[in-house]
Amino acid sequence: MTSSAFEGARTVKVNGTSLAYCEQGEGEPVLFVHGGTADLRVWADQLPAVGRSCRAISYSQRYSRPNEAIAPGTANPFDPHVEDLAALIREIGAAPVHLVGSSSGAFIALLAAIRHPELVRSLVLGEPPALTLFAGTPPRATELLKLLATRPRTAIAIMQFAFGTMIPTTRAFRRGDDEDALRIFLVGVLGKQTVSQLSAQTMQVLRDNISTLRGALLHDDTGFPPLADDDVRGVRVPVLLVTGVRSPAVFSCLTDRLEELLPLAERVEIPGASHVMFMENAPAFNEAVLAFLRGQQDDRT
Repeated sequence: MTSSAFEGARTVKVNGTSLAYCEQGEGEPVLFVHGGTADLRVWADQLPAVGRSCRAISYSQRYSRPNEAIAPGTANPFDPHVEDLAALIREIGAAPVHLVGSSSGAFIALLAAIRHPELVRSLVLGEPPALTLFAGTPPRATELLKLLATRPRTAIAIMQFAFGTMIPTTRAFRRGDDEDALRIFLVGVLGKQTVSQLSAQTMQVLRDNISTLRGALLHDDTGFPPLADDDVRGVRVPVLLVTGVRSPAVFSCLTDRLEELLPLAERVEIPGASHVMFMENAPAFNEAVLAFLRGQQDDRT
């Protein structure tokens, strides 16, 4: 997973920015959407596997390598990434597409399906941080108190994530300590065991893209967009929800709620893996995705 992964990448201009993308194979388009502090390199184990039977595509989001970096002090709001994804799908002729997203990339994919349903054929969502189903970012005390009364496990998990991960990460960025910010963020999102097992190449990818996380956290208008229950209920395409058996509790709680709301959802848990299950146990993740895609094809025959 080195910079050589960018060799042969194409670029497409959407919404005033250029996005790099790679693709392998032919057939129904399957587009992979990475999470924060990442780029198209993280899908190195997925493109060959899925590209044997589909048109497998991965891209780097706005500001992620090898695209133009975010300018220092610039905000990195969420909504432009959703519109970039929609524009990319149109520009490369991939609609309707199967979207496979991880973390914030899964949230981007979900929002794309809500806002641009004509572009999406199905969704694979790996632990989207859909916090705004329950509270703002950061959560207000009144929201947490209400949630404690109705869903105490979820409320506690959100508080632990907010006050144990997101707020300390933001503080580290504010004092100019990007390395500590990345460490805090990764431990909170992946868990200590997974962080200790990340390869040097993976860590370099994360460091390469740390400015995207900084831009997302250091500005007041860059939190996750509001998400209403009815928005999720309105998603009428098949959805595979994917979780890691070792993932922090907050992701399981959020996925529980998505499973309740999505009308055409199924769920799978990846053994021996946490939040980046597509890297930690790529064979199991790939098989789950391919089985889901085969199911969509069978349903249309």
